[in-house]
Amino acid sequence: MGSMGPTVSMSMAKANGCTVPAGGQQQPEKRSGMFSCGFQMPLHYPRYKKADYEAMPEWRVDCLLREYGLPVSGDVHDKRKFAMGAFLWPAQY
Repeated sequence: MGSMGPTVSMSMAKANGCTVPAGGQQQPEKRSGMFSCGFQMPLHYPRYKKADYEAMPEWRVDCLLREYGLPVSGDVHDKRKFAMGAFLWPAQY
């Protein structure tokens, strides 16, 4: 990595709640038998279209946002708009 690589990754690890020993390798904290290191990206990116988000029930939008660690606040219109902004490319609007 470049000169910024290790510094950036160590500061990001600290922000995510991981411990970084002197060797620079990120070690997840162990909490109640599970390893946790802050935000964890799900394996699959959502493949919904704009029409899917517009028709999606509020509970499903809430689940989707929680799954990706995104804020869930506002009314259903605000949540749908946020989800579309987070998961759709501008050309897909």
